[in-house]
Amino acid sequence: MEKARGIRGLSRREFLQLGGAGLAGAALLGVAGCGGGETIGGGQQGGGEEGVFTFGRGADSVGLDPINVTDGESLIVCRQVFDGLLDFKPETTDLVPALATEIPEPEEGGRVYTFRLREGVTFHDGEPFNAEAVVFNFERWKNTDNPYHKGGGSQSSNFAYYAGMFGGFDDDSVIESVEAVDERTVRFTLREVQAPFLRNIAMSPFGIASPRAIRENVEQFWKNPVGTGPFKFVSWDQGATVRLEKNPDWWGTDLPEEEGGGGPFVDRVVFRSIPDNTARVAALSGGQLSGADGLTPDDVPTIEEDPDLKVITRPPMNIGYLAMNVQKEPFNDRRVRLAVVHAINMPEIVEAFFGDTGQVASNAYPPTIPYFREETKPYEYDPERARQLLREAGLGDGFEAELWYMPIPRPYMPDGKGIAQAMQRDLREVGIDVRLVTREWGTYLEETGRGAHDMCLLGWTGDNGDPDNFLNVLLSSKAATETDAQNVAYYKNPELDRILERAASTIDEDERRRLYVRAQEIVYEDAPWAPIAYAEPPLGFQNSVQGYHPSPTGGESFNSVRISG
Repeated sequence: MEKARGIRGLSRREFLQLGGAGLAGAALLGVAGCGGGETIGGGQQGGGEEGVFTFGRGADSVGLDPINVTDGESLIVCRQVFDGLLDFKPETTDLVPALATEIPEPEEGGRVYTFRLREGVTFHDGEPFNAEAVVFNFERWKNTDNPYHKGGGSQSSNFAYYAGMFGGFDDDSVIESVEAVDERTVRFTLREVQAPFLRNIAMSPFGIASPRAIRENVEQFWKNPVGTGPFKFVSWDQGATVRLEKNPDWWGTDLPEEEGGGGPFVDRVVFRSIPDNTARVAALSGGQLSGADGLTPDDVPTIEEDPDLKVITRPPMNIGYLAMNVQKEPFNDRRVRLAVVHAINMPEIVEAFFGDTGQVASNAYPPTIPYFREETKPYEYDPERARQLLREAGLGDGFEAELWYMPIPRPYMPDGKGIAQAMQRDLREVGIDVRLVTREWGTYLEETGRGAHDMCLLGWTGDNGDPDNFLNVLLSSKAATETDAQNVAYYKNPELDRILERAASTIDEDERRRLYVRAQEIVYEDAPWAPIAYAEPPLGFQNSVQGYHPSPTGGESFNSVRISG
């Protein structure tokens, strides 16, 4: 397969070299940093001693309390340690039972849901799982006066997922009450119908934690997680390694693999943080890793040509974007935002940095999500139109701004720095002089979450397969909070808010379609983002790794993973 050619006829790696990204020696440094004496295979397939599954990634976790994080690197670890009431069928966003024994039917017109719980489930600390444990967790998340509504460390998201998915805290929450009917039955009563309620419940942030562990040390729980999942937490060398071990008493061992059960088949799981892409691929090729994500299009042929390695792709359910902070001048002027989107040669950028793994984006969520508006086309690359819009906005001489880029690869953006450099060059040609800024990953999320940027690169991998999880989370006014904002464009449109609220509170499919199509039109017209790409993220594995089921949410469970030979 030919490497993608893009910016001014250069390959992506050639472009980076011209941009000053020195990679010399990075591979050697990365491989050296992958030591630790742990093997990545061994044992008989299907049982017995199976060795270690070592997974390389581009960044460390921010925290391990699932309700207090929003980043994928945290949630993929939490996914191994915690279970929720519901889950998604492997490789899909179809619902399946988890700690609940069945998917509940809506009662009272969609305002009541009754969950029947599994018997014989225990948390990793021996605490029994029951209805009271479910109530404890939801009351901790929902009620700001709850003594355990805290924790998460200095970079905590402060229960942002709960607020985003359920409308806020306390009386603002769509969840009116959660009650234990008996030891094995929990009833949820909603203030109003919420169409994606069950899909929200299935998301990784709502994994059920041990009440005992929370009560004993809620402030440190983010570093010592305790759930009911297929793997138990062992240790976390922050910035480098997270170690987990097999939970031999996992409740899901006897469930069919197609429903998310089976295993765990490996004795240990190790997550290794290797920020440099080249070093990560070298570690995989050298046998220090069982698998790795954050691959670039240029890495795929290298792995495919290695007889000991293979490539697996996650189903596409994400978007990468350039957000403009509309609370700051001159981005509060729609003409300026449109000038930016027309100034950037997005097809060239996507070709150069995503290759065959990316599609130029048009709407604020990908076509794999329901009600995608097919009529919307990507913004046209038109530098002259951009200059005209700047003149109309009184900025014919251009202006200066900061463009923040993420320091690590993400599924929706394999090379933040390279993409930022390409945008910088395009914007300069129309008179917009941008200075590139980055931060350590946790700090980057924290500072963009309080609006420190003018423009920033970010993205989103969907959590549940519903458009509410994109538009409501990323572009509603309530998501543009003073801190921990998910809406980093700080875009506030009352008409859009009303549409999103109505779309989430009806179960009429035709009405939801009409509303979400209109919502996409509004976002396109107002241009708070320059959408970049919908990506199909590639992962690399040793051929000995079997049973890995890539999730469109980017947070697959490792319980089904086997290492043969």
